[in-house]
Amino acid sequence: MELYKQQHIKIYNSLSGEKDNFKPINDGYVGMYVCGPTVYSNVHLGNVRTFMSFDVIFRYLKHLGYKVRYVRNITDAGHLENDADVGEDRIAKKARLEEIEPMEVVQRYTVDFHNILNTFNFLPPSIEPTATGHIIEQIELIKTIIDNGFGYEVNGSVYFDVHKYNKTNNYGILSKRKLEDLIHNTRELEGQSDKKNPQDFALWKKAEPTHIMRWPSPWSDGFPGWHLECTAMSTKYLGEHFDIHGGGMDLKFPHHECEIAQNQAAKGKTPVNYWMHANMLIMNGKKMAKSTGNFILPTEIFTGDNKNITKAFTPSVARFFMLQAHYRSILDFTNDGLLASEKGYNRLMEAIGQLQDLKTSETSTLDIQAWIQKCYDAMNDDFNTPILIANLFEGVKYINQIKEGSETISLKDLENFKNTINAFVYDILGLKNDKTNAANGTDKLSGAVQLLIKLRQEARINKDFALSDQIRDELAEAGIQLNDGKEGTTFSTN
Repeated sequence: MELYKQQHIKIYNSLSGEKDNFKPINDGYVGMYVCGPTVYSNVHLGNVRTFMSFDVIFRYLKHLGYKVRYVRNITDAGHLENDADVGEDRIAKKARLEEIEPMEVVQRYTVDFHNILNTFNFLPPSIEPTATGHIIEQIELIKTIIDNGFGYEVNGSVYFDVHKYNKTNNYGILSKRKLEDLIHNTRELEGQSDKKNPQDFALWKKAEPTHIMRWPSPWSDGFPGWHLECTAMSTKYLGEHFDIHGGGMDLKFPHHECEIAQNQAAKGKTPVNYWMHANMLIMNGKKMAKSTGNFILPTEIFTGDNKNITKAFTPSVARFFMLQAHYRSILDFTNDGLLASEKGYNRLMEAIGQLQDLKTSETSTLDIQAWIQKCYDAMNDDFNTPILIANLFEGVKYINQIKEGSETISLKDLENFKNTINAFVYDILGLKNDKTNAANGTDKLSGAVQLLIKLRQEARINKDFALSDQIRDELAEAGIQLNDGKEGTTFSTN
């Protein structure tokens, strides 16, 4: 029997505001869409945290035996600087400033995005569509919305009529905002004169003569609205009605609210059963901002080259740190938190390394099955990774007790225990044993240095002192100090 028939998940649904029992539309299958990055800059650590949350959800659903189609898009056009449909396209602006083609910007930062996520050991999504690859689908969707009376064209641009939509639907159903309040709090912004109402949003924007990224449409040469892109791509690959839609908390309004409105206007149905939102990342108790220096790039965590941390941390330690907070909680990124997570991570890996050496008995004094179910219960409760990690450390205590002889475990229980720990640590949380990798790296370094020491000794025997000194000096520049003594030459690293 598949695990998903034995384990019952509850998901906090932003639509209902409660933890709802998870029941896929089609038994054994899950369709999940997550809003991906707009690729105009290096991936932000807050984005990494959001995508990591859904990576773990993807991993857990697969572990339970679901066949999951996970779609995560790349926004490579149409995302303006301001949600009120004003300003430049973010990618086009970057291209203009750097004097390169927009698709060079897209390529550079898409590669960066993938490299960072690979470093953090993310699983790739099932499908990764791009906005520019689905212009035709977006144009057809706009036509349908216009035909259904919820879109209007002005001077080559097309807008969604929020006020008309709200007469028969609830614009604000997800964010719990009322249109009346939005009207009251709206400021008139320059460039919105074409709209019937300031709350209306763009489905298609006519491109100004200086706008680099443009496509032909029935209304003008222009580009699609940002909100429209996700509606077109999610429904193309997951259908008009699918299971899970996720993203950062900042996308709930207006982006996801607009997605619901577009789908309802075009298809006459709500698109998604479960809306999930990951909370924000702060640093040292404050908002992350480059301007104040309270900021760190993912790569700087691995190199230690940032004033906010005292040393480098491995990707698995950083991942372990982030998963110690629930995805719906604000996470405060601090040096002390990373140091504490490193200790905990090392303790967990050391314990796992001792599993093979545990001695078994005829019977178990530990209730391993109850512990296993506690691990599943944590993930079943809205994917509660901090509770799961707490349970894993209870398992570490079991390992120490068995090793000391104060508790016993049977062969069958030990196998179940090992399989469960490995599944949750490696397959579901997505951690790697960086301690082993670091040790292997040290062994390789030692072998390379020993070879250079041997070559240096041969150079000295051959009285090639220039080569001997060159080897010593270049190793010193690399942070490796050679120490000549009576017993031979040893080395140390700075």
